[in-house]
Amino acid sequence: MKYRNRPLTLAILFLATTSPAHIDDSTRQLSHDIFKQLIEINTTDSVGNVTTAAEAMAQRFRDAGFPESDLHIMGPNDRKKNLVVRLHGSGKHKPVLLIGHLDVVEARREDWTTDPFQFVEKDGYYYGRGTQDMKDGDAIMSTTLIRFKKEGFVPDRDIILALTADEEGGTSNGVDWLIKNHRDLIDAEFVLNHDGGGILSEQGNPQFMTVDASEKLYSDYQLTVTNPGGHSSLPRPDNAIYHLADGLARLEHYQFPFELTNITRAYYERMSKIATGERAADIRAILKTPPDMGAVARLSEDPIDNSIMHTTCVATRLNGGHANNALPQMAQANVNCRIVPGHAPEEIRQELEKIVADPKISVKDMGTIGGVNNRRSYAPPPLRPDVFQPLEKVVNRMWPGLAVVPDMATGASDGVYTNAAGMPTYCVSGEAIDRDDIRAHGKDERIRVDAFYQAVDFYYRYLKALTAQ
Repeated sequence: MKYRNRPLTLAILFLATTSPAHIDDSTRQLSHDIFKQLIEINTTDSVGNVTTAAEAMAQRFRDAGFPESDLHIMGPNDRKKNLVVRLHGSGKHKPVLLIGHLDVVEARREDWTTDPFQFVEKDGYYYGRGTQDMKDGDAIMSTTLIRFKKEGFVPDRDIILALTADEEGGTSNGVDWLIKNHRDLIDAEFVLNHDGGGILSEQGNPQFMTVDASEKLYSDYQLTVTNPGGHSSLPRPDNAIYHLADGLARLEHYQFPFELTNITRAYYERMSKIATGERAADIRAILKTPPDMGAVARLSEDPIDNSIMHTTCVATRLNGGHANNALPQMAQANVNCRIVPGHAPEEIRQELEKIVADPKISVKDMGTIGGVNNRRSYAPPPLRPDVFQPLEKVVNRMWPGLAVVPDMATGASDGVYTNAAGMPTYCVSGEAIDRDDIRAHGKDERIRVDAFYQAVDFYYRYLKALTAQ
């Protein structure tokens, strides 16, 4: 779900490559072959099979010398099995868990210029469903662990990789299932999620690297109005559609309270040193105690800043009526909320009831995509020095002078499960995607060839720096 409804991530995951990747030919070929293999395995919820991809990756690890005892393929059903791989370290520290989802969103051949389930290279890009979200990351993490194994590298802790199902939808989320059923296999001190983070550039010039150190909580709510209905020639003032429309209009003009978490405060503290002019002044003003609400209002005019500073709820679907010549017996809307950490879905449901201010409108918590209704809010994790210090060193070597900035993803990822389970989770990626070429979940999804290999280089350097004894 790397880019779906995540405006902050959409705005920050792009960068013109600044230097060629420093990887040898065998690593380049390995990462290419894994990437191609994954793209050409259909893992959509409708007709795909995540288990096939998990088994293909397990064979890659067997071929690299991983013993069967360190490979686990398991899940709730035949199509949605997950792969867990363990690279043993010295045990000096508790393990680090790497997570990445194998499933992808739907893609129709008739919509694409190329076959979405064929790995196509043309004009300096790799095309295929999942090239941005997130079989690229799966290939990068898998390649890195295989390189470590072949080198005989012994990290200072076990490195666990979980390649999982149903992050994009469906009812068999792999991370959630593993936590509930096999916590011992994936229990870790902290988690690196490849489904976010990135580098900001302006007109090809890198500005800073972001790390998603927190994320909003996704929740859908169903707003429903029912009515006895009747003949359309006898209209009544309590029309179900009108009731619903009035309630949605009140929601449209409502803004949830301004708030900063430890992560978003750190983000703006660093942004205040990067931004210029009125924006820089407004950022400094919102960091004061009390904050300058005029500055909050000005920054909130930008959708990204507005989403960072507030819980947001927006109507995304409508349904109503049963005949053109009858009064509606039912009108219904889906309202999608992205909730600032620290607030529970039920709290927001009750707030929505107050906002629509109509007893005829019922508000029901529908959970997340696929009807999963077990999400829990969590306090944003600390900015761990053992995560950020090696990251800053590697970034400075690859992009000298580039700042590393923690942020809050305004969408959702599998980090919602690991964070809630007490495993602090950070989205880290070295990938570069042009600002005008965000195609995740869209037609002709693609990634620049040189950006992919630079990310392979980055992740190897960072994970080794993070775990070197």
